[in-house]
Amino acid sequence: MPSLTATLQAKEKFIAFTVVGDPDLDHTVEYVVAMAQAGADVVELGIAFSDPSADGPTILSADQRALDNGITTEQVFATVARIRQQTDVPLVFLTYTNIVFKYGYAEFLAQMQAHDVQGLILPDMPIEEQTAFLPLAQQYGRDLIQLVTSKSYDRLPAILQNASGFVYVVSSLGITGTRQTLSNEANEIIAQIRQYSDIPVGVGFGISQVEHARQFPTANAIIVGSAIVKIIAEHPYDATPYLTQFITAMKEAQHAQS
Repeated sequence: MPSLTATLQAKEKFIAFTVVGDPDLDHTVEYVVAMAQAGADVVELGIAFSDPSADGPTILSADQRALDNGITTEQVFATVARIRQQTDVPLVFLTYTNIVFKYGYAEFLAQMQAHDVQGLILPDMPIEEQTAFLPLAQQYGRDLIQLVTSKSYDRLPAILQNASGFVYVVSSLGITGTRQTLSNEANEIIAQIRQYSDIPVGVGFGISQVEHARQFPTANAIIVGSAIVKIIAEHPYDATPYLTQFITAMKEAQHAQS
């Protein structure tokens, strides 16, 4: 399987997000496979956490539904094994440091390697706290995805030095969630990144509409979370056609800009 960097090297890539166990594990498998078939180039799998500081109400509610279902980290890995029986779409985990710490850094990364999960996003692990984790991630060949915001400029060289896979550019400060309008800030951040590195860049936080898909032509990928989670919340047990329609429309909008 190609690396995340190789997968996202071209433009117009689409990264989809869903929470494992929302509405249940069987439907998580179905929806990940459906999103891959609809054109998602990478799928982020959220591992529910009780205090997700970066997430807005939509994903917070999905996390709570998964927690109410009693979803464990072991069940997440078992679900990934089922997904891998049906698709080889690149997978990335998004969770919080405490989940990984409790499982054991090395053990978690070993399971990622065994289940072919290529990357990990930990929004609450700043670069200053990555000293112990990053060498282990490199040892197991897993990408620790770095987040960059408009407040990261002074630390950009250090962040990019730790970066692999791709860089996650936060399109607007605050928590995740759908937004009607997005600022041009992300394009300015990408321009700053390009002064130091040619690593692929994905833009996320707030992207939910076809118009948004066209707004970041210099990005390698757009990342859509809350809009997808909302579709699943509205159609918990029959979301496949709605997810397919949404992703198809977003991909078409991306291609239309080129």
